[in-house]
Amino acid sequence: MKSETSRLASQRLHGSAMSYKFQRLRERIRQAVANSELTGKLPGERELARRFHVNAKTLSKALTDLAAEGLLHRSIGRGTFVRGSRDEKPASTRPWLVVLDPNTDQALVDNFKSISPLLETCLDVSTIRPSYLNQFSAVIDLAAATPETFIRNLLVRGIPVVAVGQEPRTYSVNGVMLDTMLGASCLTRELVLGGHRRILAIEERTKITVAETIRRTASRYCQDYSVDACSAADAAQAVEFGATACICDSVQAAERTMQALERAGISVPQNLSVAAIGYGARDYPCSGYFVDPKQQAAAVAEILASGQPGRPTTLWLSGVLIDRGTTGPITFHVDETPATMSAGVKSAVLIAQ
Repeated sequence: MKSETSRLASQRLHGSAMSYKFQRLRERIRQAVANSELTGKLPGERELARRFHVNAKTLSKALTDLAAEGLLHRSIGRGTFVRGSRDEKPASTRPWLVVLDPNTDQALVDNFKSISPLLETCLDVSTIRPSYLNQFSAVIDLAAATPETFIRNLLVRGIPVVAVGQEPRTYSVNGVMLDTMLGASCLTRELVLGGHRRILAIEERTKITVAETIRRTASRYCQDYSVDACSAADAAQAVEFGATACICDSVQAAERTMQALERAGISVPQNLSVAAIGYGARDYPCSGYFVDPKQQAAAVAEILASGQPGRPTTLWLSGVLIDRGTTGPITFHVDETPATMSAGVKSAVLIAQ
């Protein structure tokens, strides 16, 4: 019975069934467009979900992926259109300006270029003259340190701004953000159902509290949980004190965690299950919920195509569950606590399979 429960928990964590359903729906919609069953403006998402017998979340992922490929065009407030149809609103011919920082993912910039081929990039906005901005139809802000005065100059000129991967700092700025809380909640649920009770939150990004999300989620399923926030460098030491799983708040934090565990000779997932939430391309360091550059670029294009000035929008991306074999269920037994803790106290010591 225990082995069957562990197997089911592992399957849920790996998410293979959902991935297959999403891919199959995407191809069914593609075929419907090719056969002219779907033309022009598509029916509303509720109607489409009923038509294909799927839930809204699966449908939205399929439509977003097809929009990123260029087959569909999604416009907030207007609906979803087959590319090239008469009902589709023509895209602006003016280029975008993308504000970068030194760590910007080049794959994301390349995806933006596929949508706005004439776009320009800039690392230092302090040298830009206000009149230079008039040639751009939009500014994509990928840098966390962009001056607020620069953003205000854009808004005064009626140039839409989209902050990507960061919380908008003014109410008039659009945003494309990763739903970190949703990803952390889903990962915590599956880890707890897999037997994990000592979970680490590897937090290296500001304004993102993974630890608190893990605590709230774990409390719904068990009482004997423990959650500690630490850096990637401390993960190996935490394993010695009973930690069996960790959730990282970014791809970079996951990479550093995996490197620290390898140096310490700690096996993944045998001694520690490692998962993450973040942005990244195809070379993911561990299992988790990730938003790839194509999804980010498609979301930005969707916002800018909505044509609703003065009504800023924030799109929250849930990410796709990726399995890299770095998580798994565990078994546990009751044993004495380590000698460094209070004598005679019993605790559940989790032993990785």
